[in-house]
Amino acid sequence: MKTHKKFNRSLLSTSISLMLGGAVIAPAVAQDAPADGAVEVIEVKGMRGSLQASTAVKRNSMGVVDAISAEDIGKFPDTNLAESLQRITGVSISRDNGEGSQVTVRGFGAGNNMVTLNGRTMPAASTFNGEGGGSRAFDFANLASEGISSVEVYKTGKANITTGGIGATINILTGKPLQSEGFVASVGAKAVHDTTNRAGDDVTPEVSGLFSYTNDDSTWGISLTASHQERDSGAVGATVNDWGIYYWDDIADPDRAWNNVNTEVTNAPEQGQLYSRFYDLRYEFSDTQRTRDNAQLTLQFAPTDALTATVDYTFAENQIQRHLGQSGNWMQQGDNIKAVEFDDSEIATMVYATESYANGIDEGHEQQDSDQTNTLTSLGANLEYRVNDDLSFKLDAHDSEMHSRGTGPYGTGSLRMALANPTVVSREWWFGGEFPTYANVYNDSLGGNPGFPPNTNGMVDNGDVSSTMLNLLQADQKSTVTQIKLDGTYLLDNGRFDFGIETRDMESHTLSYAAQNVALGNWNGGYPGEFGDLVQPFDIQGEFDDWDPRPGHGFIANAVDMYEAAQNIPRYSDIVPVDMSQTTDNLVDEETQAAYFQFALYGDLGDMPFDILAGLRYESTDVSSSSLAAAYKSVWESNNDVAIRVDDSQPSSLATAEASYDNLLPSFDLTLHISDDLIGRFSFGKTIARAGLGSLGVSASGFGAGSGSTLLGAVPTADASNPGLLPLESTNFDLSLEWYYDEYSYVSGGVFEKNVINFIGTQQVERELLDIRNVTAGPRAQAAAAELGDLGVPLNDDNLYGMLVFTENNASADAEYVSLYGTGYTPEANTYLAEREGWDVESNSSDPAYTFRTETPNNGREAKIYGMEFAVQHFFGETGFGVQANYTIVRGDVGFDNAGDPSVSQFALVGLSDTANLIAMYEKNGLQARISYNWRDEYLNETSRGGFANPRYIEAYSQIDVNVSYAITEALTVSLEGLNVTGENSRSHGRNYAMMWDMYDLGARYQLGARYTF
Repeated sequence: MKTHKKFNRSLLSTSISLMLGGAVIAPAVAQDAPADGAVEVIEVKGMRGSLQASTAVKRNSMGVVDAISAEDIGKFPDTNLAESLQRITGVSISRDNGEGSQVTVRGFGAGNNMVTLNGRTMPAASTFNGEGGGSRAFDFANLASEGISSVEVYKTGKANITTGGIGATINILTGKPLQSEGFVASVGAKAVHDTTNRAGDDVTPEVSGLFSYTNDDSTWGISLTASHQERDSGAVGATVNDWGIYYWDDIADPDRAWNNVNTEVTNAPEQGQLYSRFYDLRYEFSDTQRTRDNAQLTLQFAPTDALTATVDYTFAENQIQRHLGQSGNWMQQGDNIKAVEFDDSEIATMVYATESYANGIDEGHEQQDSDQTNTLTSLGANLEYRVNDDLSFKLDAHDSEMHSRGTGPYGTGSLRMALANPTVVSREWWFGGEFPTYANVYNDSLGGNPGFPPNTNGMVDNGDVSSTMLNLLQADQKSTVTQIKLDGTYLLDNGRFDFGIETRDMESHTLSYAAQNVALGNWNGGYPGEFGDLVQPFDIQGEFDDWDPRPGHGFIANAVDMYEAAQNIPRYSDIVPVDMSQTTDNLVDEETQAAYFQFALYGDLGDMPFDILAGLRYESTDVSSSSLAAAYKSVWESNNDVAIRVDDSQPSSLATAEASYDNLLPSFDLTLHISDDLIGRFSFGKTIARAGLGSLGVSASGFGAGSGSTLLGAVPTADASNPGLLPLESTNFDLSLEWYYDEYSYVSGGVFEKNVINFIGTQQVERELLDIRNVTAGPRAQAAAAELGDLGVPLNDDNLYGMLVFTENNASADAEYVSLYGTGYTPEANTYLAEREGWDVESNSSDPAYTFRTETPNNGREAKIYGMEFAVQHFFGETGFGVQANYTIVRGDVGFDNAGDPSVSQFALVGLSDTANLIAMYEKNGLQARISYNWRDEYLNETSRGGFANPRYIEAYSQIDVNVSYAITEALTVSLEGLNVTGENSRSHGRNYAMMWDMYDLGARYQLGARYTF
């Protein structure tokens, strides 16, 4: 007859560890005590020890919990925590610069998963490239793995776990000194080689150390972990800024803006059929330097068996410096377009186009230098007190801050110098295959303002390259969390009763500054050769390993160096240095009060023991939001270049809003021990996930004027927040079966369903914002359009802009203009009018307010996510060989309609994809080897990219990682790791495969290391 496990102090400790996340699951696991009573402890380390500890968590938990444990002191299975987590069923990751960054669990993205450190809610802040600052998502790239002892993934809700994770709550556990005895230390070093590195060091260092000491009586202890990591890497790829989606109409329609009746069209779409055209194609080349420093100091004092006090301080800093250069071509409009060809897709997609320019046009070579620093600090205190054998309390408090900000020169997060090579006389684009390409024909006798001719040396070189526009950007986000929790546990004869209260205050302050489209050489690139040898050419074809672009000219330069050089050029003395204007000042504060109780009962159903954990959590949240919004104006700078700029002559305005909500969240877990090795589980519960911080502001941002005049169909766009958003609320069901047929081996399978209300979707609404005036549609623009009609000149953005500049600046009386073109307007003067310094046209009070197609978040959506998880883990006896495999199926009931109206935003579930892992292992006689295959199927990543409500699909991606180590002695181990050893690449697309959004040529990374344990 089966005997139910008796509830004892060991079980209490395990339960509190699992439920509260306050204890560390050590990598060494003690076996059952011998029958004679002598305690024999067999220490199991390495992969087997790690998997044994993780299996114990999974088996002994209530609800669905997975874990990954350290293999030894200072040795986590993967250098990156996210890359370890992806091996858990239902968990997939996104990568930044080839490194695991954020996690998706059961289809819910990073912002809908709660990440805690030792059971504490961590703040999130993320800005880069002078942008961002609105996410709750925790970036695992900020943390090194050497100081981590285990990571637990709670896929089902618990009353005593802080809310915020619908997909999962991920608890990162660090070591404590009183968990070991005496002196323990470990030091390690690695040499890192990234095959994608283009400009940095081919080998960069990583060093780490762990120190722990307890006195002989184990009444006090101290531990310190620290690590320093450097990595230099690069990336090359291709990207498209936007895909225009339209309904095909008569080619002779006079309202058609982008081509004309003389354009040769091959395989034209049917009348009224949706079609797409690319706006541009550019190649990207980036070099990144990342420096990551982590440290944690922990002090513990346990004067009696009943009392333990802990104080800890955590520091993590991640600095990222990146240079990005681009070479690309924008598609023009009107008579320039000579021929286009469409494919046979449901949405006819332009797969070929060619243009010509009698007077030449520019090829863009923007250079960006970005510098960002993320700093996490956390000070916490914990007091555990056992009143008697039945009653215990735990008090935990912490104050944590995450600060993400630009730390580049001149107070920037990104300094961008746009360059132009205005010698292109014709160009072609080819889309439709995996890798789109372009080819240009050049004439280097073209370009240059009067008095600044090109070098005309018969080749395209830095003597043909000029500045155009300068942009300085800065984004700063500081988030803090102050949290106090009191938890209690009372033991019963056949169970226990848990209860607790919590108060949590989260504040996030986001600032952004910008100086945008500061005209230096202007859009025409009027000063060729002005930066001399600061600009260096390179061969575009030679930068790609896996794809083959057509021959072209690339240029690389340091944006900061050019900005400083511009300050010494007399014609720019009144322009640079330039001050940035504040564009965003958003403050969001959330105050949450919570109380919970839960009880655990243990009994028998016939001869099958069962465990029940049932609880109820109540939370009340007050939200206050404020935004200081700048005043804006519109500036028409060229035919399709209309800028929305901060108007420093007008004061900013303050807007505030408040909201509140409460949630009652039940949870229920049933564990049935069908046999000694077979366990069945059923879980029910409600969980919530709060809206992203960027969605809770009061202001609007992301203004785009729509690439031309609204009189000709340009669609201005903007983003607006919604401070009244409610959290997502999910009703969850889980059913699983687990067979533990060996100490290290098991097979498990499960199904899950999540019914979510208050899902946050986006909608596009037509809205006036901040009284921004529309320079392209006011009485002056209308008068210019009428003048064109009187002259019989076609009405398009080129001519409308040219006529408006002509009339606004009285060009008929300007001596220079008259000497070139006479006293009247002519389309031949359009380029001159666009390039004439000081002749941009600004909005005024006579212009109407812009009506923006505004994308704003809203509640009210409902969706169901469901799926299955399968996993097997097996070791082949004493051979040393083992295998892990898992497969997750995730489905949803709301997808994206690729043929949907481009003017209507869609709600669809993002992040849903099948995932699989296959891991082969060997461990024996000091040798460890692991080869891991990870695969994630294609998934929807965005639902409203660009100005046409377009989707973005991340295409299926797989990666193979290899890890080999050998213990030379019991203390010294050497290792070799390879990540993405086959150099798999990434690609994303829009409504069909031909509509490429971005793709990157990635490579392998290798790490050679050694670790010594004292």
